[in-house]
Amino acid sequence: MDSGVTIFKPETVLIDDAVTVGADTVIEPFVQLLGETNIGEDCLIRSYSVLTNVRVGNGVRINQGTIADDSTVGEAAIIGPYSRIRPESEIGPEAHVGNFVETKKTKLARGAKANHLSYLGDAEIGERANIGAGTITCNYDGVNKHKTVVGAKAFIGSDTTLVAPIRIGSGAYVGAGSCITKDVPDDSLGLTRPQQLTREGWAIRKRAKLEAEKLEKSKLGK
Repeated sequence: MDSGVTIFKPETVLIDDAVTVGADTVIEPFVQLLGETNIGEDCLIRSYSVLTNVRVGNGVRINQGTIADDSTVGEAAIIGPYSRIRPESEIGPEAHVGNFVETKKTKLARGAKANHLSYLGDAEIGERANIGAGTITCNYDGVNKHKTVVGAKAFIGSDTTLVAPIRIGSGAYVGAGSCITKDVPDDSLGLTRPQQLTREGWAIRKRAKLEAEKLEKSKLGK
């Protein structure tokens, strides 16, 4: 605190002896900074975050409830709330790892974003790539781990599964709801989705059938 670090309710904060924190960083209540964690300048570490052996660059925002171990976070990145950064993750400058996103042995390049409800394991995500909500890298085949590569400025639609080993090219798109098992070339579209079937009036007929069955049961005293 004498070196220009602001700690709200310091009696609730745990900071190990080997931890270093840069000037103008703000640490909110109930934060734990453990091991050899190094926090840069002008950062915000929000409540209930636990960082162990994590190197954090300048200007980083660690939102509430983030758990991170043995990883690095580049300058001006935004993490959380409720992110899980597992060992050997490298979160690049200006990257975003959002709520309920888990990374393991994964590298996000500058400006890459995975903002919602995703698992990225054994993956390399290129600059400015966007990972849609619910995306999963299927990195484990039951015996071995395999790598997923997503190129720069690629767009991965929501609820996508990427079955590793696989490469999504730079500038490529993957349609929402796809299960991708083959490489997608640069600037291409990868899509696996059955054709939509629409039956007009089906819901009306279904409700009428259910009401008729209900009425029949009531007449039989069931």
